[in-house]
Amino acid sequence: MHRPVPTLDRLDKQILAALQADARLSSAELSEKINLSTSPCWRRVKRLESLGVITGYHARVDLKQLGYEVTALVLVTLVQRSMEHMRAFEAAVGPLSEVLACYNISGQYDYQLTIVTETLSSFGEFARQHINGCSSVKEMYTSFVVNEVKAPVCPPA
Repeated sequence: MHRPVPTLDRLDKQILAALQADARLSSAELSEKINLSTSPCWRRVKRLESLGVITGYHARVDLKQLGYEVTALVLVTLVQRSMEHMRAFEAAVGPLSEVLACYNISGQYDYQLTIVTETLSSFGEFARQHINGCSSVKEMYTSFVVNEVKAPVCPPA
């Protein structure tokens, strides 16, 4: 069942923008930033959480500082577009920490993955073992990120 899109007013959007810029803001700092007293601000945050608009709080990490020099965008075509093959593929890639994102997509390909590894050779080994090694995969096409221009963090206002 699909939830209806919640109605957000100007203050809700300001709260979201402020928390996306800095999720460590205290309630007092957040309320000051959006010019609203602390209790109503806190209630609005709790409402946004209960509606599922805010799903968590995260630290933005520089992957290169952690040794991940390679970011690959991988397009995958399955052997067959069946629920059996889709479930098998999703079960295979879901637990892999190197897979930062996995999208079931429309068009020529079935999935798009964002994968990080320490080196190009470690990516090759990872792809052979975990992507091409998955019996549901027919083909994979890889593009490597040369330069990150803009990474998704905040939705459009």
